Amino acid sequence: MKQVNRRKMRDTSSHNVWRSYSDMMSGLLLLFVLIMAVCLMQAQKNYTEKLAEQAKQLQTQNALDASQSQIDEQASQLATQQSTLDEQAAALEALQSTLSAQAAELETKEKDLLTSQQKLDEQNSLLLQQEAALTASQQKLDEQTTLMTQQQEKIDQIIGVKADLIASLNDEFKANQINVEIDYQTGAIVLDSSVLFDYNESVLTEAGASILAQILPVYCKVLLSQEYEPYLAEVIIDGYTDTTGNYITNLDLSQRRAFAVAEYLINMKDSFLSGAESEILTEKLTANGRSMSNPILDENGNVDMDASRRVEVKFRLKDEEMMAELQNIIEETKLEE
Repeated sequence: MKQVNRRKMRDTSSHNVWRSYSDMMSGLLLLFVLIMAVCLMQAQKNYTEKLAEQAKQLQTQNALDASQSQIDEQASQLATQQSTLDEQAAALEALQSTLSAQAAELETKEKDLLTSQQKLDEQNSLLLQQEAALTASQQKLDEQTTLMTQQQEKIDQIIGVKADLIASLNDEFKANQINVEIDYQTGAIVLDSSVLFDYNESVLTEAGASILAQILPVYCKVLLSQEYEPYLAEVIIDGYTDTTGNYITNLDLSQRRAFAVAEYLINMKDSFLSGAESEILTEKLTANGRSMSNPILDENGNVDMDASRRVEVKFRLKDEEMMAELQNIIEETKLEE
């Protein structure tokens, strides 16, 4: 019995162990199932979250791809714009270079213009000075022209008087049948010294005195007439020699011969002149020795000794020196014009 009990106790104990084991295994299985369910739920949650995250990442990736495409497009546009900017920069640089060259050229032109302006100012200043000088010269010229016009009228009058006087002398000599050559430019008559004087002498010969007695009264009467005396400044007797000998010796001889003719005229003047005419002749008569100056030349240009020995009787009208000077002024003015 005891063995049966023991056996029953052993079977009950074994049954309890297996039951406990079974319960334990059931619990463990249930626990495993719970753990699996939790794990599955967690996995499902994680999977769902991962899918959501992947969807989000995919969306983000799509957004990034779209952004990248936009960025690439913008980069392409930027590259195009950069190329355009580079071209514009190159064009700008070329334009800047052109502008610099033009600026340099303009500066050079401005300097040239300034220099030209300075020269123009100097020329204008010089022109103003020249205009002022020209105005002064013109005024002076006008004054001289007026003076010369007045003097020219006087010259014309004097020339007319001289021409008339020479014509009257020529007519008077012809009327008295005296063959005398009168210089139509100066009105001088030339007397041959070989007829008036012996060689190297200053005393009048009879033939010489006879010639003077015919010529001098006619000559002086015309000069001292009322028509011409107001214009008469001087009655001149000049003696000349040939070129033989020295100047001083010939000067003395020519002077003595001129004095001899003048003395003869003074001694005989009262025989053909009135008292007033005689005084006028005395006041206006001069005698001069010219030595060997102004010799007479022959056609070959050689000195004609016989013709050079002479006495010239001539006259000078009033203002003839001024007339000659004015004539020189007129000729110089014509040359300047």
